Amino acid sequence: MSKTTYIPAPDRYTNSVGYQACGKSGLQLPRISLGLWHNFGDVDDAGEALKMIQFAFDHGITHFDLANNYGTPFGSAETNFGKILKEHFSSYRDEMIISTKAGHEMWSGPYGDGGSRKYLITSLNQSLQRMKLDYVDIFYSHRYDPNTPLEETMGALSDMVKQGKALYVGISKYPQDKAREAYRILRENGTPCLIFQDKYNIFTRHIEQEVLPLAQENGVGFIAFSPLAQGMLSDKYLHGIPENSRAAHSYGFLQKSQLTPEKIESISRLNEIAAQRGQTLAQMALAWCLHNPQVNSVIVGTSSVTQLQDNIESLKNTSFTDDELWRIGELGA
Repeated sequence: MSKTTYIPAPDRYTNSVGYQACGKSGLQLPRISLGLWHNFGDVDDAGEALKMIQFAFDHGITHFDLANNYGTPFGSAETNFGKILKEHFSSYRDEMIISTKAGHEMWSGPYGDGGSRKYLITSLNQSLQRMKLDYVDIFYSHRYDPNTPLEETMGALSDMVKQGKALYVGISKYPQDKAREAYRILRENGTPCLIFQDKYNIFTRHIEQEVLPLAQENGVGFIAFSPLAQGMLSDKYLHGIPENSRAAHSYGFLQKSQLTPEKIESISRLNEIAAQRGQTLAQMALAWCLHNPQVNSVIVGTSSVTQLQDNIESLKNTSFTDDELWRIGELGA
């Protein structure tokens, strides 16, 4: 049997998720980006992973967000994404924004974690090999490392741009004072910070007071991860904890202890607001994030094409009344 050649939808940019300029740069990001943290590792369904990437691209999602340690095992998401790129998207690389990161533990020993020049440059070289790419569009320092001078970390990022291994650089989850300093160093190096990535959702709003104003002041874009609060902002937990859900496992970032009766009551009431808007809770949660004009894009992590399609449907209604915003804010507090 011959392999079917993938041909992207011809209307992918006219009938798309839409785009927004990232900070004060010329780079436009799709309003929804596809994250490969979950469901793209060796333990996951490779067929469904391919279908999700193709479906995303067919709907104008051009940004694919990775990190060196994504997938189970570490690195497998990049390897699998690289195979998909080579076999199905080799003619469309220049239409894609591919990002990766380093900063969390990737390998054993003193050089496989943190923000040292040794780790960041070595990690990016490995990421490029896994994905079979000459460069990534965005490379992030995945987290602030208090044991490495910021000048060293930012200097490594700047050199990656100057060497052509990354077109832009960003930072993720940095404290406010360190982000301010990072922006200054990168700007003085001639490689200004493009983007800040952090958690943002109805239940996690601290960035509104610190991160977003500072980013705007420095012309830096913002992209949100975990817009559905690890699945809490969906209908998954309205009636308890499903056996195969993230919260059912002893590992991971969402624990049963977080799903208190009070939290489930808030989720239920948020679901009622979403229903009144003609949306699923997940759709409303994504629309709520994108309602903030400083949010250039949200990263969704889906396990199926059906889930991804549901997420894209959120863009049909991103307007909120003042009453809706107040009620959502009260429930998210």
